[in-house]
Amino acid sequence: MKSLILAIDQGTTSTRAIAFERMDSGALRPVAVSQIELEQHFPHPGWVEHDAAEIWAATLQTCREVVRKAGGVGRFAAIGITNQRETSVIWDAATGEPLHRAIVWQDRRTAAATAKLAAAGHEPQVQTATGLILDPYFSASKFAWLLDHVPGSRERAEHGQVKLGTIESWLIWKLTSGKNGEGASHVTDATNAGRTSLMDLRTRQWRPELAELFSVPMTGLPEIRGCADHLGDTEPSLFGAALPIHGAAGDQQAALVGHGALNAGDAKITYGTGAFLVANVGDEPVKSVLIA
Repeated sequence: MKSLILAIDQGTTSTRAIAFERMDSGALRPVAVSQIELEQHFPHPGWVEHDAAEIWAATLQTCREVVRKAGGVGRFAAIGITNQRETSVIWDAATGEPLHRAIVWQDRRTAAATAKLAAAGHEPQVQTATGLILDPYFSASKFAWLLDHVPGSRERAEHGQVKLGTIESWLIWKLTSGKNGEGASHVTDATNAGRTSLMDLRTRQWRPELAELFSVPMTGLPEIRGCADHLGDTEPSLFGAALPIHGAAGDQQAALVGHGALNAGDAKITYGTGAFLVANVGDEPVKSVLIA
């Protein structure tokens, strides 16, 4: 009986997989877990990077270990993913290999670029559409930096040969990718897309004028889907059978739901690698607050 859910928790300091079983009460009980720490890279002051290939290898290893511990792939109904947000990856669409280390959410290398946009008066445009201030925290300026510093990547992204994404997009691509990238799903969800400075909060679609502002070709961006949509099926050879990926959400929004904060006005605060206060604001988007 397919009674288990495989949860992937890819965080800033580790990658973890957990098998959850739904109890008669409706509660979820963890039945197997595997975790691998993630190396941090600090090439310059204010820069923070991760090896996207290391993240993928750890994800595959922990998932396989949990599937084994839980009794095999036949017991699993689906996969869900939660992830560190804003961390930005660039990869080759044909080989599936990263073209640069991922730029992590704490990284400040694009501070001058975002300050220049703010000085030119673009912050109201960005904040009205996305709810976010202009800051290097968010993915758009990271994507632009990667395209500017990986030779040939901008032109290749314009032709769909190079892909951009946050961590869940990278993992979904790798989980669903066959030989030479065949069948790979290049998607994201609204909670992660909403942390890029490129998504309109009201339509939950990319805003072309913001992509142009940040010099990020939309042909390199993933398709935005709902958090509980079918996001693809795993390559059968990875676990012995294909598993549907039926959920993705940024870690802080996922934690809000996990705490049961389902009503407007509910909030939670998480103290981890950073401190995050996240609130349920109901149906009407509001502007976010970022405190450095």
